[in-house]
Amino acid sequence: MSRKPRLAVRGLVLNEGRLLMVNAFPGNTSDLLCAPGGGVEVGQSLPCNLKRELFEETGLGVEVGQIALVNEFQDPPRGFHQVDIYFRCTMISGDPNANWVDPEGVVNRRFWLTREDLEKHRYKPDSLPDVAWGDSDICAYDPLELILR
Repeated sequence: MSRKPRLAVRGLVLNEGRLLMVNAFPGNTSDLLCAPGGGVEVGQSLPCNLKRELFEETGLGVEVGQIALVNEFQDPPRGFHQVDIYFRCTMISGDPNANWVDPEGVVNRRFWLTREDLEKHRYKPDSLPDVAWGDSDICAYDPLELILR
């Protein structure tokens, strides 16, 4: 059976030098952190998908900027392959410190982390700190990585 890669969008949101990260493992089944975002729905642009996902997962409204990173990861035993497109985003509404509930129950925690704080956690992709805090306008590409849990 041939499976197609899943397409997802993720947001790099910085506020006062801190990067927004989430734990997207229901029931705290993993401590792995990632940038907020999710799967792309047909018929919506990538920025519209990202605005929706960021609001659902964090309660924040964002303006979506330039693409910063394309990352691929896979889980060969499950035949899973995902392509994440990371956009630079600017927070335009919502309280970054307010409590929120992900209506889908996927995201259970959110963090605002400095680069030094991020290094104390498990996160993916490996290039995230360099891309998030980098000042390059060039889009980076991460080759296929194995998924972590």
